[in-house]
Amino acid sequence: MNGIVEAVSISPAHTMAKATQPGIRLLVGLGVEGDAHMGATVKHRSRVRRDPLQPNLRQVHLMHGELLDELRAAGFAVAPGKMGENITTRRVDLLGLPTGARLHIGEQAVVELTGLRNPCEQLNGIQPGLMDRVLGRDDQGNLIRKAGVMAVVIAGGEVRPGDVIRTELPPTPHRPLLPV
Repeated sequence: MNGIVEAVSISPAHTMAKATQPGIRLLVGLGVEGDAHMGATVKHRSRVRRDPLQPNLRQVHLMHGELLDELRAAGFAVAPGKMGENITTRRVDLLGLPTGARLHIGEQAVVELTGLRNPCEQLNGIQPGLMDRVLGRDDQGNLIRKAGVMAVVIAGGEVRPGDVIRTELPPTPHRPLLPV
């Protein structure tokens, strides 16, 4: 079964929440046109301080809408874009995909997954306790990050709510997603 795009969001400023849009444009090697994180080199402020010339592996932030459902059921007031994602998906196991998986979105756009989003304390500014809810532990006690995945743009194009998402796995052996 293919996934779908639930919502798309951008923010020209470095804010946590991004405004939902009727559509966004992905630009090859740069990210989301008009978004503060667009660029070939890193734009996340703490990462810029460490090394402003490192490649931007966080051009596009994707989050599964099912997480938003889980958070709303737990009493959190969240909606697409509110936690900083550019693309909110449905029916795609984002967290279960390997590094290098490609998502073909709509007619032309393709993003390649680079890693997990490492959630930060700013989530608690949306609502106290939110950061703890996007972190979990597996049976062995290992930390699970549920706040979405990061990607780079391989093929540009328009992305709109309702667009189909097709997953393409990289060659084996698969490497799990790690925080970027």
